[in-house]
Amino acid sequence: MLLLAVAVVWGSSYLTAKTLVVAGGVLVVLALRFLVSAAAMLPFLARHRPGRREIGVGLLLGVTQASVLALETYGVALTSATNAGVLISLTILLTPMLEGLVTRRWLPRSFFVAAAAATFGVVLLVAGPGFRTPSAGDALILAAAVVRAAHVTLSAHLTSGRPYDTTTLTTLQTVVGAVVFTLAAGPALLPAAATFHAGQWLGIVYLALGCSVFAFVVQLWAIRRTSASRASLLLGTEPVWAVIFGLLLAGDHLTLVSGTGMAFVLAGTYCGQRAESRARSASEPKILQIHRADTAQTGLSGVI
Repeated sequence: MLLLAVAVVWGSSYLTAKTLVVAGGVLVVLALRFLVSAAAMLPFLARHRPGRREIGVGLLLGVTQASVLALETYGVALTSATNAGVLISLTILLTPMLEGLVTRRWLPRSFFVAAAAATFGVVLLVAGPGFRTPSAGDALILAAAVVRAAHVTLSAHLTSGRPYDTTTLTTLQTVVGAVVFTLAAGPALLPAAATFHAGQWLGIVYLALGCSVFAFVVQLWAIRRTSASRASLLLGTEPVWAVIFGLLLAGDHLTLVSGTGMAFVLAGTYCGQRAESRARSASEPKILQIHRADTAQTGLSGVI
């Protein structure tokens, strides 16, 4: 449910981000978004002193997260919304493939069928304006999909079963983004920020606290308690919420094709998460058996 909430928040951010980028530029908006996020998260470091490995993990995930946002933002500016929506949705399929390579445990075929159905739904959902000839922007969006899949897989692989603090890792991610995008924005940052009015600053705060702090904390917290594949599938419903907010706030109209696409995305997500749950439940008895065997060999006892 929390991952779906993240998808809803991200889906609601498109209208806000588009308006702000027109006013201040991509790098300025990203820099302000991460500066506000880092300022909100830094107090959490006072209650927890991370070790070297925890700092290393947080910095690495910060680099991958910042890379995703940069590639996505510049990619969308250079291609059509249709191409971008379809290409970024490939994360739904790329993540279980990467997770299978890392963990050497493959999800059942039914999960991949459901993920493919959700991806096809995204194609229908955003296919209104039609596709256009592949461009450099498409290459950036495809790279963003690969890096996002790697980010989600790394988040699960590097933090699962380790005593790392989720808020600390998220704080380190926001600090990395703030440093990278502030340096990238350079001297243009302060003059552009000075021209923002109250409504635009409210949009920055929403992107920072809702789409970064809340979303990053929940994403990492949930990934550590489920699988990267399940998380990616649930987050893949983001285009559905973007369309819904477009209908409610921007006066967009829902076509039969778009409605069919939404149905495919939701059905694929529902079936996929059920397939993932069954696969994970089936593997738990084996893990418990191994744990009990190890406990018996070492002469330890306790409650699992």
